[in-house]
Amino acid sequence: MESVQFIVISTCVTIVSVLLVCLWRVMNWVRFRPKKLEKLLRQQGLMGNSYRILYGDTKDLSGMVKEAMSKPMSIYDDNIAPRLVPFFLETIKKHGKKSFIWLGPDHRCSSWTLSLFSKNYLYQKPHSNPLTKFLTQGLVSQEGDKWAKHRKIINTAFHLEKLKHMLPSFCLSCTEIISKWENIVSVEGSHEIDVWPHLQQLT
Repeated sequence: MESVQFIVISTCVTIVSVLLVCLWRVMNWVRFRPKKLEKLLRQQGLMGNSYRILYGDTKDLSGMVKEAMSKPMSIYDDNIAPRLVPFFLETIKKHGKKSFIWLGPDHRCSSWTLSLFSKNYLYQKPHSNPLTKFLTQGLVSQEGDKWAKHRKIINTAFHLEKLKHMLPSFCLSCTEIISKWENIVSVEGSHEIDVWPHLQQLT
């Protein structure tokens, strides 16, 4: 009888201790660690919104993006930053260039200066899922010298002056594809089109 009681008590103690450890880890991830990080970031001179449990700034970020996307944009307006990254621009206005944001319980620090591009060893990218690195081998996934080399190659190709000279050919190619699609649809009324071959030809 005593051995059964001992087994039941030891099992209950084990379950309770495992639950307490799990609860501590969750609370540390959701509350204590972000609050400690926020205090340390503020001591280092960075400014940002106060941490909100679990969501951080993601609700504000998604709300601002939805609001920006709902407004029409002039086709002659080259300033697309307020439409694509309104939250980051608002953060810069509110807290300055040395600021941080919360993506859930994780923080992102930003200096928002162009000098960061020359310091590719000093500021490393956050580690992502290894599967992502396996599937994508572009500029986004590169580090160090490879990143600098790829960025140097890409940067010259996308100067605004070079793109302006290519605009008429872009327009002509897009117009040709749209007219092909209109011809297909006008013959049959409504039609499902496999656009992939056309987009491959366009590129």
